[in-house]
Amino acid sequence: MSELAVPVTGSLSLDLHKHMKKNRGGKIKIGAQSKSGPAVKMTLLVLLGLTIFGFLTFDYKGIDFAGAVSATMNNVQVVFGQPHLKYNTLPGAMHGLLVTFALGVLSTIIGASIALFGALLCARNIANARVATLVKGFVAFIRAVPTILWVLIFAVAAGLGSVAAVVGLSFHSAAYLIKAYSESFEEMDSGTIEALKASGASYWQIVFQAVLPASISYMTAWTFLRFEINFANAIAMGAAAGAGGIGYDLFMAGSFYFDLRELGFITYIVVAAVILLEIVATKVKAKVR
Repeated sequence: MSELAVPVTGSLSLDLHKHMKKNRGGKIKIGAQSKSGPAVKMTLLVLLGLTIFGFLTFDYKGIDFAGAVSATMNNVQVVFGQPHLKYNTLPGAMHGLLVTFALGVLSTIIGASIALFGALLCARNIANARVATLVKGFVAFIRAVPTILWVLIFAVAAGLGSVAAVVGLSFHSAAYLIKAYSESFEEMDSGTIEALKASGASYWQIVFQAVLPASISYMTAWTFLRFEINFANAIAMGAAAGAGGIGYDLFMAGSFYFDLRELGFITYIVVAAVILLEIVATKVKAKVR
């Protein structure tokens, strides 16, 4: 193996030699020391220890694990191997899927519309630094609270139903997309913005003629990703918040009727819908790029 000679002098040479180690084979290893490395390792060790301690101290109440695994595998075989609608109909299931799809689309559109203007207040290259810090802190708090909690909070005022689901999903979507959009804006070359300012361009001219065209592909990708999340959350909201849709059908089949075959059929419908949405999203993002 040929040797690579790199001329270094002064303090740079001393710093480089601090990170160079020589092994038994005579090869030189260069490794950058990280202050967070020991902390990460310690955290992983603590989590591993807590996990082992938890498994050893659980009260399993004399569960027969072999029987439990066998019953679970049998249920899985019934769900995915014998799908059949009994209490619902195919048109009814498709209508539920359409309702869930509408919830996801509506909440994504509302959230993206709010996020577009919110992101302009967060991007440090086009917004005031103090305002950006305040807005980022506020949306970070919103994102920290799970979507289901926001839906239940709004359900206190609007009542359980589709209204609370849409408002809660839109609220969390806006906070999620504000962060995504603002980071896309911040990746833009600052020289372009400075050149436009020097030429006398107004704030909105910079936004609509430079910032948005340069970030549209990233914004599209993030928006479709959030739509997929909203679609999945809308399924859960169908049962948790009484929003209806195919999530409510899943809840009824699994908890009320306890019909595993119907549960499997509805699950296949959801999986097919998710795959179709992914195909459409991929084609749209390809055209935008």
